[in-house]
Amino acid sequence: MPTLDAPEDRRRKFKYCGKDASLRRQQRMAVSLELRKAKKDEQTLKRRNITSFCLDTPEKPAKGVAVSLNLGEIIKGVNSSDPVLCFQATQTARKMLSQEKNPPLKLVIEAGLIPRMVEFLKSSLYPCLQFEAAWALTNIASGTSEQTRAVVEGGAIQPLIELLSSSNVAVCEQAVWALGNIAGDGPEFRDSVISNNAIPHLLALISPTLPITFLRNITWTLSNLCRNKNPYPCDSAVKQLLPALLHLLQHQDSEILSDACWALSYLTDGCNKRIGQVVDTGVLPRLVVLMTSSELNVLTPSLRTVGNIVTGTDEQTQVAIDAGVLNVLPQLLQHNKPSIQKEAAWALSNVAAGPCHHIQQLLAYDVLPPLVAVLKNGEFKVQKEAVWMVANFATGATMDQLIQLVHSGVLEPMVNLLTAPDVKIVLIILDVISCILQEEDESLTLLSQVLDQDYEFIDYECLAKK
Repeated sequence: MPTLDAPEDRRRKFKYCGKDASLRRQQRMAVSLELRKAKKDEQTLKRRNITSFCLDTPEKPAKGVAVSLNLGEIIKGVNSSDPVLCFQATQTARKMLSQEKNPPLKLVIEAGLIPRMVEFLKSSLYPCLQFEAAWALTNIASGTSEQTRAVVEGGAIQPLIELLSSSNVAVCEQAVWALGNIAGDGPEFRDSVISNNAIPHLLALISPTLPITFLRNITWTLSNLCRNKNPYPCDSAVKQLLPALLHLLQHQDSEILSDACWALSYLTDGCNKRIGQVVDTGVLPRLVVLMTSSELNVLTPSLRTVGNIVTGTDEQTQVAIDAGVLNVLPQLLQHNKPSIQKEAAWALSNVAAGPCHHIQQLLAYDVLPPLVAVLKNGEFKVQKEAVWMVANFATGATMDQLIQLVHSGVLEPMVNLLTAPDVKIVLIILDVISCILQEEDESLTLLSQVLDQDYEFIDYECLAKK
């Protein structure tokens, strides 16, 4: 492909000029990973302020008499040697911590109640007390990182893991929930939960007879054990978790499917080795099925996972193509949710960043018509990802493929986007036009047909100065 007759320092300013396909793909991957980090608020990190519990609580030692205590009485009761008083005080503290607005987490921590509550977790003769203490600690751990740290430094992790073997289902489930909040705070506490051997105990709980709410909580906790990087969860933990996640992906419950998919999205949000661990499980065909779900909470994380996978090696991307992702992604470009359109365009842009035989498969699955549609009518955030796809396509395409791109009508909406208030996108569009201008006569003729239109609103002199 001939180069533009322009000064060398000017040519260097073009995104792709003088760079090989491998480097361009690495640059695109870096941008994509940055976008993923910004989107992680789509799933709650921790379950804050548990106000109710769906299972029957353990039988209480008091006969249903409501107890109302002030903070001083709570402190006195918690430190009592009488298990009934301990229960009443802990339950009252838990109710305070379960307020929907502004629960007094800091007040309870400063009152020094955490060490006693951790002791109550070990009171196997009093499951009602274990339950209330675990619930209170769960809510404290749902607060700030500093508040979660107070629970961890109070010694709660190991007793909570021991409660995973409790014969009382409510106590066991509450321990799962507490560990999920702790693990969800960040990589440090996630690794503390892992290093205390929580994963085998959590996996042992999964069974066909488990109540659905309990299985949901286990799946959510497992997803938090996959979450966060710098560092990622250790390889041994990932190897333990992957078979269970594949099993959970066969479930029919949308919440379980959602959290299992989020877990895989975290595990694929990284280097090619991490992506390979997931791809090698053979999970991609199931993810492709889940990408067709009508439920957004399943579609979003399954699409995210596939999008992460196609940022990997060309071989990993080919496995995704072989699994049928290109049957679904063009349809998702036409989804009624712009957030889904954007994710689909991002995934397709990474496929387009691959070798020309991947680009040929995009053409075979007729991806250009919906691409042109979103360039014309999509929200700007979707259009930006679509521009990236065109740029990647144009950069790696053969002459015949480039001609098909121009024939699709992609240039007119691209030229219209030159008025966009985003200098980076404008430069990418100009780079695409530059790429086409370097080609043979036929593509030049097609380009001129678009550029001959009267775009009076474009200040070309201003663009040239940029």
